[in-house]
Amino acid sequence: MFDEQDRNQKKQYKRSGLAFSVLGAIVAVFIVTTVFQWQGISIDVHTEKPTAQANELNLDKKQEDVTQAVDEVSKAVVGISNVQNAGQGAEKAGTGSGVIYKKDGDKAFVATNHHVIQNASELEVILSDGTKVEAELKGSDPLTDLAVLQIDSEHVQKVAELGKASDVEVGQTAIAIGNPLGMEFAGSVTKGIVSGLNRNIPVDMNGDQQPDWQTEVLQTDAAINPGNSGGALINLQGEVIGINSMKIAKAEVEGIGFSIPMDVAKPVIKDLEKNGEVERPYMGVSLQDLTQIPNPVLQRELGLPEDITQGVLVQGVEKGSPADQAGLKRYDVITAIDGKEIESLISLRQYLYNQAKDGDTAELEVYRDGKPTTVQITLTSR
Repeated sequence: MFDEQDRNQKKQYKRSGLAFSVLGAIVAVFIVTTVFQWQGISIDVHTEKPTAQANELNLDKKQEDVTQAVDEVSKAVVGISNVQNAGQGAEKAGTGSGVIYKKDGDKAFVATNHHVIQNASELEVILSDGTKVEAELKGSDPLTDLAVLQIDSEHVQKVAELGKASDVEVGQTAIAIGNPLGMEFAGSVTKGIVSGLNRNIPVDMNGDQQPDWQTEVLQTDAAINPGNSGGALINLQGEVIGINSMKIAKAEVEGIGFSIPMDVAKPVIKDLEKNGEVERPYMGVSLQDLTQIPNPVLQRELGLPEDITQGVLVQGVEKGSPADQAGLKRYDVITAIDGKEIESLISLRQYLYNQAKDGDTAELEVYRDGKPTTVQITLTSR
């Protein structure tokens, strides 16, 4: 009997030991899992490769994407040499970059910045393989800082694919290709992200230190240095999403560069290639912002009500122009066009250039001798 009880106790001990072993294993797994999760490490028992190797593969894939995108576009990015007559001879005034965007028979077309080709007596395009070809200026547009050149297509190896700025998102990879500091560093590549969309940069057209226009740009932290102007800003698909234009160069500022979005550039490039200029509606007046005139002068000399502080003052009317034919007069104050309030000269130009067309009739709300009136003006291009 004693032997039978002893055997039963031993069986219970074995079962208890087995239970404690299983419980201990569960606790150990729980502790290990908890520790790893606390340390921010993810464990997947089904993963065939360690997490570190997977991360390396992802990094390699991203680097491969960048390399492929650069290979796709780099041969379509060129250097541009601006030669100007100075005194007894010609000298190189500067260099920039450009993008071959079209090939048509024996001709090819290059997009660049207006400031790259400004005041040039001669223009030369340097292809990615170092071949130099003479370039003809088809047209340029100071407002958008864009220009188009024509070259012989014989040596052109690659044409860039133009993307859509509407597909661009803040935070996506952006790659700048160009020739910083001249052709010594031709084909340089910098990488960053798209930092901002729909930025507006003031442009002074006549040197009076007052903005005449606001150029729409996208912002990037990809390095854009002198010589990069006119080059390509591309995405990981190798599409050109912008034409590099400028950077903010201040000691306290780092990583703020700007590129002209393709949705802005495409119609301008098309007009420059076809017509040599951008055809925009024009009124034929010289204007001044009311904000530049002291309020006492507005009320005493122009008779404006106290609540009229924004608009544009007509300083002069060109004879035979649409404004002249419409009956606009000197010292008229324009406060609205087609129901849209006019705050400044820039806002008037933005309406005319972005929403109006050649041949449209616009209704101007005008104060003349302090009294409101309306003027119908038929817009034409120059």
